[in-house]
This record gives sequence, structure tokens and C-alpha cells, in this order.
Amino acid sequence: MIRFDHVWKRYPNGREALSDFTLDVPRGEMAFLTGHSGAGKSTLLKLIALIERPTRGTLVVNGQNTSTVARSKIPAFRRQIGIVFQDHKLLMDRPVYDNVGLPLVIAGVPEKDIDKRVRAALDQVGLLGRERNRPIELSTGEQQRVGIARAIIAKPDLLIADEPTGNLDPDLAVEIMNIFKRFNDVGVTVLIASHDVHLIERYGKRRIVIESGRVVGPDAEPPPPLPSIVTGAA
Repeated sequence: MIRFDHVWKRYPNGREALSDFTLDVPRGEMAFLTGHSGAGKSTLLKLIALIERPTRGTLVVNGQNTSTVARSKIPAFRRQIGIVFQDHKLLMDRPVYDNVGLPLVIAGVPEKDIDKRVRAALDQVGLLGRERNRPIELSTGEQQRVGIARAIIAKPDLLIADEPTGNLDPDLAVEIMNIFKRFNDVGVTVLIASHDVHLIERYGKRRIVIESGRVVGPDAEPPPPLPSIVTGAA
């Protein structure tokens, strides 16, 4: 599902966020990215979502070499990926319904279908009935659930999250992580960046440790050669 093959990412200021980075995340896996602040976790997720581009190396997501995705095709590429941010990135002046349905509006989905899918997504995160509330009226944990509902409304094959429980108390953190696990249980590939080692250990999933832009530990072993990939733009 995700394949980094000798990827480097250097920012214009000269900071090297990833250095000769190689990693394979198979389809259907749930895995955690851990490491100190600045280790490269957020950069890795941004590369997957094409928020950033590698400086060099090959990144394959869902069978497609991301270097072949034209700028105009990035929105279509992102429809296969659900993205959850730590700070939610919700529209505070719009109701929950509008926040969750936004990806479908952008994609041109008919309103009657949007209505069904918004309610289904909110039901999956336990917020059905809160459609008309504004995010400011919700707790921090509920706001994060809205962000997750927005991320999964397009039924993505891949769900990525950057410190999704960082601002939550331990009980709420477990509730949010359980939501991710439920999606993984039905076949969605899930990749989560988190510094909460105790929470991660609770789930018994693969822990990918990153230090100074490189994978360390067992995952540092070279994966098998790249398979054939799609070379055309999405």
C-alpha cells in the first residue's frame, strides 16, 4: 500500500527531514510511527498525502508512483486517502454537517448522496444527531471525531493521522484509537504518528521508530524489490 524506496526530503532552509528513507506498509496493516519531535514523522505523512514532494527517491502509494501525479491531479489522488490532523482543522463557522461533507462537495457528489454519507460517517464515530452543532459547541474529543468522520466519508483505502490523540486525556485517547482500529478491522490501511508509547502498546501493532529521518530497529531492514507500479497520473 505504501512504499518508500530510498527517499530523501530536504527543505529549502537546508533541513533534511528524511535521509535515505526506506519503508514498506502492506495493504490492510495498522501501524504506528514513533520518534522524538522533529524525527520526520509529520514529513512522512505529508509526503504520502502529496502535501510535500520527495527531494529524491521513489514513493509509491496504492500502486502509484507519486512522482507521476501532476499538480492538477493531486485532489483526485487524495480522495483515496483519509487525513486526520491533531488540531482538527475544522471550519469553526460552519456546522458539523458542512465540515464532514466538504470532501464530497468538492468532488461534486449529489446532495442527496452527501446527506446519506454524512449521517453514516457521523454514526460510525458516535456523533449522529450532532449535524447542526458548530465545532465550537463540541468537546475536544468530539471535534476530533468530526475530523475522523470527514477523513473517512469518501471511503478511503488508506487512513493517515498525525498525533490524533495528542490533546486528549487517556480515556478519550483510547476511544479515538479504537475508532481507527475499527476501520482497520474492515480492511482500511491505517498509519498513525504518535508519541504515546503506552497507548500504542495497548494495540499490539507494528511500531515503526524514526530517528533523524531514518527508520531504526527491525524495520530498518531493506524490504524486497519494488513490484511493478502504475506510472500514469491519477
